[in-house]
Amino acid sequence: MAIPPGTWDILVGLGACTLAWVGVLLTAFTLPGIWFALLAAGAAQWWSIAMRPEPMFSWWTLGVCAALALTAELVEVGASAVGAAKAGGTKKGAIGSVIGAILGAIVGTFALAFLPVLGTIIGASIGAGLGALLLEKHLGEKTWQEAGKVGAGAAIGRLLATVAKVAFAAVVATVLSVAAFL
Repeated sequence: MAIPPGTWDILVGLGACTLAWVGVLLTAFTLPGIWFALLAAGAAQWWSIAMRPEPMFSWWTLGVCAALALTAELVEVGASAVGAAKAGGTKKGAIGSVIGAILGAIVGTFALAFLPVLGTIIGASIGAGLGALLLEKHLGEKTWQEAGKVGAGAAIGRLLATVAKVAFAAVVATVLSVAAFL
């Protein structure tokens, strides 16, 4: 019994939608979920071009989603550093916030495993704050109070960056989900 051709289109479209939303979850874990969603869409696009006369997604749709993904990456990388700088931090604090966010996300994922997703986000935010605070205090010439303000700015910036990136991922997943069936 052969599967009708239209059924394959629906199955591939559902697969692309599902993987795009898995990408949102991966993004919340501070993993490259938006890129995962785009990779899934690219695979669906490749399949549709190989199996039928027209592609599943317009090239404009894929281009806009790639631009959103790139924008989300830039927002994420810079937000904790910007938060530290707005609180009076230096380049040392910005570097500390980026390194701290990465280490904090890893530690938070495992130390707060009972809080899936939130543990990673909390860990990244706390790590960004601690990284900025420690480098400003020990490599800079700031008091504990001044370094604490920089750390708080970095932590808030990181938290906002994560929320923004998850929102970008949700927009990409929504666009891909709708476009898969238009």
